[in-house]
Amino acid sequence: MTSMEKFGGGGGGEAEKLSGLNRYAGACCIVASMISIIFGYDTGVMSGAMIFIKEDLKINDTQVEILAGILNFCALFGSLIAGRTSDYIGRRYTIVLASVIFLLGSVLMGYGPTYAILMTGRCTAGVGVGFALMIAPVYSAEISSATHRGFLSSLPEICISIGILLGYVSNYFFAKLTLKLGWRMMLGVAAIPSLALAFGILKMPESPRWLVLQGRLAEAKRVLLQVCNSEQEAETRFHDIKIAAGIDANCKEDVVKLPKKTRGEDVWKELLLRPSPSVRWILLAAVGIHFFEHATGIEAVILYSPRIFKKAGVTNKKKLLLATVGVGLTKATFIITATFLLDRVGRRRLLQVSSVGIIVALTGLGFCLTVVEHAKEQLLWALVSSIVATYTYVAFFSIGIAPVTWVYSSEIFPLKLRAQGMGIGVAVNRLMNAIISMTFLSMSEAMTIGGTFFMFAGMAVLALGFFYFLLPETKGKPLEEIEMLFTRKNSKARNRGIEIQPNSV
Repeated sequence: MTSMEKFGGGGGGEAEKLSGLNRYAGACCIVASMISIIFGYDTGVMSGAMIFIKEDLKINDTQVEILAGILNFCALFGSLIAGRTSDYIGRRYTIVLASVIFLLGSVLMGYGPTYAILMTGRCTAGVGVGFALMIAPVYSAEISSATHRGFLSSLPEICISIGILLGYVSNYFFAKLTLKLGWRMMLGVAAIPSLALAFGILKMPESPRWLVLQGRLAEAKRVLLQVCNSEQEAETRFHDIKIAAGIDANCKEDVVKLPKKTRGEDVWKELLLRPSPSVRWILLAAVGIHFFEHATGIEAVILYSPRIFKKAGVTNKKKLLLATVGVGLTKATFIITATFLLDRVGRRRLLQVSSVGIIVALTGLGFCLTVVEHAKEQLLWALVSSIVATYTYVAFFSIGIAPVTWVYSSEIFPLKLRAQGMGIGVAVNRLMNAIISMTFLSMSEAMTIGGTFFMFAGMAVLALGFFYFLLPETKGKPLEEIEMLFTRKNSKARNRGIEIQPNSV
């Protein structure tokens, strides 16, 4: 008997490598990820809606910035609440709750007779965003096998991109309506899929890992038999999950009472007050990757792309919205491409390639916009180069940092800490998103729009160093074994180029 068989940690990866993608698991992850389409739609549609909201409600640039960024401050609180909520009521019902919150926010925004009510709807939707961003990747990671986890856990990011694209398309078509009706239809139509999703989620199974944490072993086993391609694979995964939850691997009971608290109590102590060295490193990795996702300026491009193109020289409103649709198409295309590379190329390599491309694209965009700003007449080459640089930036961002951030942070935390650890990462993500979206216009005035993108390029250089030195590869590793990668011994082995085996204990 090998050491891996003794400890029950190494069989999962081998069993899963023999099987293809389970269709039922894939379908569950797709449905769970649909919540992200609604968030993406809200983000994309707001970029165009703000042009009409400003004109209709007679608000100034500061109010526009607050309207854009307040969603993310509310999402910050939503994500922190969502972690504990999902530990208490389960992953599935947390998705239902997120859908209901989105529904209320969409109705309020679609009604929006005044700036105050519009802000109330935006804040409500923001709480739903926090729930959605935390729970969709966690559910997908916990229900999928190690060999397909990268693909399935990146589905929420694909759905966000599809939602953003739909938001841009919605801008283009609803802009043809009257001023008062157009932007309200853009924002209010998101209530329809929210309602449908709330009912659809109830047909999905609960996360088997959450069920094991509650001691509901028979239910967890039934779900695993559905989401695995063979009984052997289900048994192996069930064996590993029980060990990770502190249950005897040979336990045959249908329901067991666990000695430790399993509904999220005391998790904050283990994460922040008394973390082990590996948990401290994991938390740093999760917080860092979420910080750099937005510190490199993606929200500025997604939310303010019409303004960027206008600054570059595109003045016609319809052409502005069409150019923005191009951003959405680019994002969706390259994120879909990335999902097929995550489990083949690996997380680290995609992050590094993405970072280098972002540095080059942002530097080029900053240079072109600086030239345009100081030119006395319109320069066609600078206009075209600015648009190409913007699309190039979005492409490199979408093929690496965008999907890997969510896949990586949803898989690295130990089972008991996963939901609330992910919640902390999402909170940092939303905080950075809010800071960028609420300060971009002010920064552009203070240091010029070109200077702002040079600053984002500098952040991308720091991100590249962080990814290279602090993030070990997790491709193909069962969730129960990933914590072992975040140890000094395994880190040194990785830095010397030695392949770390699935189990090191």
